[in-house]
Amino acid sequence: MAIMVKDLPTTERPREKLLLYGPESLSNTELLAILLRSGTRERSVLGVAEEILAKIKERGLGAIVHMSVAELAKIPGVGQVKAATLQAAVELGRRLSREEGAKVKIIHSPDDVAKFAMPRFRFEQKEHFAVLLLNTKNHVIGMPDVSIGSLSASVVHPREVFRAAIDHAAAAMILLHNHPSGDPSPSAEDKAVTSRLVKAGKIMDIPVLDHVIIGRERYFSFKDKGLLMEIAR
Repeated sequence: MAIMVKDLPTTERPREKLLLYGPESLSNTELLAILLRSGTRERSVLGVAEEILAKIKERGLGAIVHMSVAELAKIPGVGQVKAATLQAAVELGRRLSREEGAKVKIIHSPDDVAKFAMPRFRFEQKEHFAVLLLNTKNHVIGMPDVSIGSLSASVVHPREVFRAAIDHAAAAMILLHNHPSGDPSPSAEDKAVTSRLVKAGKIMDIPVLDHVIIGRERYFSFKDKGLLMEIAR
């Protein structure tokens, strides 16, 4: 028989626990349970929350971003109203994250690049290759996508990359792409593409200052690791 929230000691009930100790004290299950508000006769709200998390266990918590209202509503105990509530909460979180990134106006370091770009790439399920375009004072003037899909020299062509830079009258650029796996370590293909574009930047007189790969809450900077000069030789 499922233990219902009402049967728990007051200090162990999600809402009361949040009020006593703050939201950071709650597990993912408990936070979801507060949004869901109620379960069913057969299953507690905590049980419903656990089933949602079980469905995205292999992909990580961020996968909930890609669950549609219809997909969430099919889970017993959720339904359309609760699914809509979950999606609204997820979207608010995404917007807060984007606002933080938007505060970065000038790029001083790879950390600034990650703060600016991570909110956009964090939950993407495909690889996106973009260029962060800068003016002469390193102010951000744009971050257009160049390609979507597996990264390769044939897909990321210098022609497309530098067309974006010329269209925006950029003085310099930083290459960006995400690894949906969450591991930002560069592949051999990443290094080959970087080398090709760094060399093209020298010819075009639009220098490539770095290549930053975005992972799950982590990033890899070619410049920081001393690879930028090495692979461009």
